[in-house]
Amino acid sequence: MSSVSGVVLVAAIVAAGLIAGLFYAYAVSVMPGLARADDHTFVTAMRQINIAIVNGWFLLTFLGAPLLAAAAAVLHLPADGRRALPWLVAGFALLLVTIVITAAVNIPMNNALERGTAPLSELRARFETAWVRWNLVRALTATAGFGCLLGGWLARGHC
Repeated sequence: MSSVSGVVLVAAIVAAGLIAGLFYAYAVSVMPGLARADDHTFVTAMRQINIAIVNGWFLLTFLGAPLLAAAAAVLHLPADGRRALPWLVAGFALLLVTIVITAAVNIPMNNALERGTAPLSELRARFETAWVRWNLVRALTATAGFGCLLGGWLARGHC
């Protein structure tokens, strides 16, 4: 295997781990902490978090993880990389699902919360339970994608 394919795979693993960790942190700390807050604090905090997270570092890892996974899969197409290929394709697919969930579910909910003019208790009620549920799904798909990329690394004979 070439050193380029290894470097790209390590970069994909790191990016996927960061994204999985982010969604995990929301699932086990951020959202449970905000669940204890009053409606004003909850809505205000989520609005500010949703603005702050749209930054270059987040986008680099969030979009970079599946792109790097795809690149790693392509680099493993030659015969000597085929043992890792199913793992890398699965990792790519799971990371892509994470993006689709974010774009189709979480971002529209974030936007509705931002634009919402209903009383804060109503905004929160429409947002919190569904957002938390879908974030958990994202945490699972991102973590599974990370795990698959690690499986690809191990399939290369690095254990």
